[in-house]
Amino acid sequence: MYSRSSLAWAGIFFGQEIHWVDGGRPMAQHAGAQDFRCILCDEIMPRIFITGSSDGLGRMAGELLISQGHSVVLHARKEQRAQQTQRSVPKAEAVVIGDLTSIAQTREVAAQVNVLGEFDAVIHNAAVGYREPRRLLTEDGLSHVFAVNTLAPYILTALIRTPKRLIYLSSGLHRNGDPSLEDLTWERRAWHGQQAYSDTKLHDVLLAFAIARRWPDVLSNALEPGWVATKMGGPSAPDDLKAGYETQAWLAVSNDKAAKVTGQYFYHQKLRNPNPAARDVEHQEKLLDACRQVSGVELPEN
Repeated sequence: MYSRSSLAWAGIFFGQEIHWVDGGRPMAQHAGAQDFRCILCDEIMPRIFITGSSDGLGRMAGELLISQGHSVVLHARKEQRAQQTQRSVPKAEAVVIGDLTSIAQTREVAAQVNVLGEFDAVIHNAAVGYREPRRLLTEDGLSHVFAVNTLAPYILTALIRTPKRLIYLSSGLHRNGDPSLEDLTWERRAWHGQQAYSDTKLHDVLLAFAIARRWPDVLSNALEPGWVATKMGGPSAPDDLKAGYETQAWLAVSNDKAAKVTGQYFYHQKLRNPNPAARDVEHQEKLLDACRQVSGVELPEN
């Protein structure tokens, strides 16, 4: 049971009201409210959930998908941000709330998404960047970058009802990632923000390819959006911003033969060769095992 006083935000923001999850059912704050799972049964498919979508590439992808007639659930870290997001993207089906730096809150984000029903695609877009000047610790004692960029997509993949498609946002910097997977949370190494970020972006590709191998009925792919002018990329980033978010949306819903593949890596809707280490099954399994041990969450069998 979730409440306003729980450690994690358990709110799902619909329109101008917060509906709190109680006993697995969304409870509206007005009379005559129905179970949203029943209402949502009649929504237009596909349905897509996008993490880290209160701004940047995630929100742009969400707005594009909504404009194409799809039903989209967005995600924000805090209640105030969720309210702002709903006002900015009023046609979003809902905005779920939770801080992905926290294992507990990440688990509750998954619970909120599951209350809403099944999704056709989940886009793991949320990320923090490479400019952190020191090793920031989360409430779980983990590296902030690792918690958001690596552990959160693992937990959400494991706990959200399995969709038809999974999309993981990586970066060209993943090619500089450390494939040894040693000291994942930077407890022993001297801090280097860009290297820590690069490591986690390699982890995202490893996760995408591991899921593609373990869950053959799911289309699981990774992509790099390019160095684009977002809050993370900075205003002088030279790459094509539109192509960055269009690729997320394309992989989530397109019936193009090129998009209906699995275990691949994309850049602007074109295949691109990833770091060869990402194809290594031993590396994939080592990452999954480390995430399981850190989070206490088991990745289910297909």
